[in-house]
Amino acid sequence: MDSSTGKNDRAARLAQQALILVDAGKLEEGARSIREAISLAPENQQVKAAFVVLQAGKTIDVVLKLCECFTIDNDVEAGKEALSYISTHGPQISKAYATRCLQLLITQKDVQNEEVRDSLVAGLLRNSLVAREYLARQLQDSVTKTFDEFYEIGGGSAAGVAAVVLDPTAWAAEGLREFAEQDVFRLFVAKLLESGSDHHGRAVKGIAQLLAADAEKLYAIIDEDSFAAILASLDNRLPLDIRGQAMLATAKYLEVSKESGREQLSRFITTRIEKHTSDDLIVAFSTAATVFPLIPTMASSLFLSEGFVPSLAALLEKESKSQKVEQAALDMLSAACIDGGCREAICKYCLRWLHLILKTGQDHRQGQAAVILAKVKGINSSNKSTQPDKASEKDIADVVPMFRTMLLNGGDTDRKNSIEGLAYASIQAKVKEGLVLNRDLLSRLTDIPNEISPRGSRSTTFKGSTIYQDPLAMSVAFGTLTILDNLTRYLPRLSEEQKRMSQLKAYANAAPGVMQSDPLDDDDHVSDRCKYVLEANVIPYMVNLEKVFKPKGLSPSSLAIVARILFSLSRTPKTRGMLVQQGAVSLLRSIYETNSLEGQDKRVAAHALARILISVDPKLAVRRSTEPIVTMILSLLENSEADSSDGPKDLLPEFEGLLALTNIASAPSLEAGPLIVEFAFDKVEELMLSSTPLLQRAATELLCNLMTCASGLQKLADGSKAASRRLHIVLALADAEDVATRQAAAGALAMLTEWFEVVVKAILDRERGLKILLTLCEDEDKGCVHRGVVCIQNMVTTEGDVGKRACNEVRTLDGVAILRRVLSRKKVLVTGEADEAIVQSTTKALKALR
Repeated sequence: MDSSTGKNDRAARLAQQALILVDAGKLEEGARSIREAISLAPENQQVKAAFVVLQAGKTIDVVLKLCECFTIDNDVEAGKEALSYISTHGPQISKAYATRCLQLLITQKDVQNEEVRDSLVAGLLRNSLVAREYLARQLQDSVTKTFDEFYEIGGGSAAGVAAVVLDPTAWAAEGLREFAEQDVFRLFVAKLLESGSDHHGRAVKGIAQLLAADAEKLYAIIDEDSFAAILASLDNRLPLDIRGQAMLATAKYLEVSKESGREQLSRFITTRIEKHTSDDLIVAFSTAATVFPLIPTMASSLFLSEGFVPSLAALLEKESKSQKVEQAALDMLSAACIDGGCREAICKYCLRWLHLILKTGQDHRQGQAAVILAKVKGINSSNKSTQPDKASEKDIADVVPMFRTMLLNGGDTDRKNSIEGLAYASIQAKVKEGLVLNRDLLSRLTDIPNEISPRGSRSTTFKGSTIYQDPLAMSVAFGTLTILDNLTRYLPRLSEEQKRMSQLKAYANAAPGVMQSDPLDDDDHVSDRCKYVLEANVIPYMVNLEKVFKPKGLSPSSLAIVARILFSLSRTPKTRGMLVQQGAVSLLRSIYETNSLEGQDKRVAAHALARILISVDPKLAVRRSTEPIVTMILSLLENSEADSSDGPKDLLPEFEGLLALTNIASAPSLEAGPLIVEFAFDKVEELMLSSTPLLQRAATELLCNLMTCASGLQKLADGSKAASRRLHIVLALADAEDVATRQAAAGALAMLTEWFEVVVKAILDRERGLKILLTLCEDEDKGCVHRGVVCIQNMVTTEGDVGKRACNEVRTLDGVAILRRVLSRKKVLVTGEADEAIVQSTTKALKALR
């Protein structure tokens, strides 16, 4: 055997032995083995790998010593340093060290800093698989004792237990894990039911954590008393983090328990309300406020049950009532406004009490009462076909100044309430005008999210809806976007047929003012409001929102609002350059590429982008890859879901999409033309035959610009039957009534006849083909004349038999006389570059015809 091979084999065995010794806690023996292995074969890969692991082990040795210093000597700084090491080297901790660290942290009760101890246990369980495996074995041996030990340490440790029973990699068998998962879930529920517990939040979080991951297997463990305890954790007097976890647990339980859970929920709320004690009322109202967004149908049915709202109003109007009861009731009324029937009931029975709170309230209740008034008055009046009644206008007018003060001078809760209230109040046109004219307030709106930022926002999904565990930042962002959407939204454009139908409905209803829009919402006023909003740096604000809410980003509903705002702002051509400069193109692309967004919302984003790209230099707007931009705009040429309705089809997206594609295709450096030809040429051809003149014109103009790329030219010049058919269409459009359509078709023919003999021959073969081109030369429009004479010049200067044939047929059709008249037409030939080009082309054509 070769001596080097023998050394390598022995070194590899020593390296493996070193790892085993160190893992068993025999550090010195392991160190001797690795030193000997290195001396034998320093370049051996197994030796190198073992050395790296053992070097990390030195750090882990430090971690163990730091944990000993923390638990035995009460050195808090050592504990914090150990926590840092665990977060970076956790996966490398050996089995012996991980076990020893956990044992120290669990058994040493009298540590100086319980928070650091809890963080160390949680960090070990989070970062070290061997630590999780150790805990899994302990739970398997004695689940109750182990659970209690970790639960008493702190919330992080308790959450670590829940995470371990959900981690299949920590268990020897899946059956063992499932058995432990159910046991741990029962223990969390038992802790929640314990009276006088100081660790209520730990139990709620554990229940929520396990239900969120495995509700189908665990929900049956929850009986009515257990569910009542979870619902009681929605009490608005409890900390926000506990309520958030209780909301998650409630949502997941209701999702899987279906009708049974809803019946339990209904009994819980009604029973608590019937007791009429302050504590019971607060819990009942808090629960109702939470479940309204989760199951609005069931919640509104309970709210609208016979006698509920009148008795609630009577209860609230009593003089001796708790302010906390009032706050809980306000929370419930605000949540109930999600339903139209509930809003009407509130408007009918609770207005007097709400006005009383407005006059006498000294805290957040006053602002919340104002928000509820804005909801019931703003939404209800906006949904009616008549103008808002005077009482509604007065109610809204009374609360708007309060919202302004709260926004400019209040704390986080006041600002959140003010934004929510303004989101509803700004439905009314007078309020919109007042907001945009207050520059300080408009500027303050776009500053808010920089101050109220998400603090580790967490979310879950319930029946397709996203529930955010940190609602403040999200609600502020959503409310602000809603206000901006209200300020910038144009009234829908009605066709003449739709206007006539509206008038007929007004006569049929015999109500004055039916279907009349507020003059302050006409296009001129909205355009001015868009200008003010844009000047308030709304684009950088919306771009910043995406960064603020990383990594999840804004919710789909918020992104849809952003798309609508940009769509409104892009309507005025003068503002489009500013939109590009401030990042609107990238923002729209990001919105469109969001998978969770609805198809119609993506279409709005694509339409906004198309509008921007109609009238700006495409090379400045498209700074990254062209393909995603082209793909977005091409989607506008497809039939949308809205087009399947019985009403008239909205052709504006297709029209403006074609205009944008035409502009992009005008810049060959962007290479958009080949993409359009590849993915949408058939659609462009179809639209060239549209019965709508503007669509036909836009499609023909796009075709003309596609003649600047080889693939576009080939579509009409490859000699195929399809090319012949397309050429026939273009020739027909060169004789259209619309001047711009004639110009575009003639422009395409001018480029085709310059390069392709087969096109010249096809025109000559086509009946009236040459006649159409000669007719262009006599057109009243100078652009058509120019393109016509260029086509004739190209044809008669073609080499070979085709060129000779073209000359003969031009002469036969009196083309020489027509061209001479072009030179003599004073009203067309005014001095200028275009006229000079006409003269040159005409002269060259006449020369070839001699």
